[in-house]
Amino acid sequence: MTQKITLITGASAGIGAEFARQLAKRGERLVLVARRKDRLAALVGELGNARAVALDLGETGATERLLADIEAAGEHVDTLVNNAGFGLAGKFAALEGPRQRAMIDLNIGALTELTHAVLPGMIERKRGGILNVASTAAFQPGPGMAVYFATKAYVLSFTEALHEELRGSGIRVTALCPGPTATEFGSVAGFGKDGAFAKYSVDAASVVAAGLTALDKGQAIAIPGLLNKFSAQGHRFMPRSTLRRIAGALKF
Repeated sequence: MTQKITLITGASAGIGAEFARQLAKRGERLVLVARRKDRLAALVGELGNARAVALDLGETGATERLLADIEAAGEHVDTLVNNAGFGLAGKFAALEGPRQRAMIDLNIGALTELTHAVLPGMIERKRGGILNVASTAAFQPGPGMAVYFATKAYVLSFTEALHEELRGSGIRVTALCPGPTATEFGSVAGFGKDGAFAKYSVDAASVVAAGLTALDKGQAIAIPGLLNKFSAQGHRFMPRSTLRRIAGALKF
């Protein structure tokens, strides 16, 4: 018999670290994955019922190395939280091409590969949970963050499709679509301290709680906050041409 775990990617800070804290309080055994070994070690020390795997999931072969580590530890993934990812602000032509490709590889490639790797075991056991962190950015194009918005549109579409494919299987699949959240995301993306992102950011704890509640209930999509719910439904009230212009006018 192997020990069931909850696997959290991008766990060293922000939403990922908050997932770890809230799930640890439930008594779940955690495996935390991120690049920053020192931060992971500190979080493991804080939580107790967790272990860390320092790994860059954007690298070729990272998923295979991670799954081999989990198997060697006598564990299987009962719940997967695909949180690893980052964004970049700026016009597409002006941003570095390799950095944008790295964003695609992590936000889309690693998420898809890891989901595909753990899903057969969940299907065999007839139980499991997959929570993919998307964004309210998934619901419209994003001039000024074109690739990031597109990656999150993929995550949302992919997650909704899996939700339907696995209906009745005992496996819950949810897309968490937060709006601006007070984490390191903004500084990595290059947002200003006085822009819209900082102004409307909410705390990570409430975002994570909403995501976990939705996963527990088997909901396909979780959008925390009334303002975010409204913005995600903008396509119902305005043509896409208007949404594009509004998104392009935002000063992050």
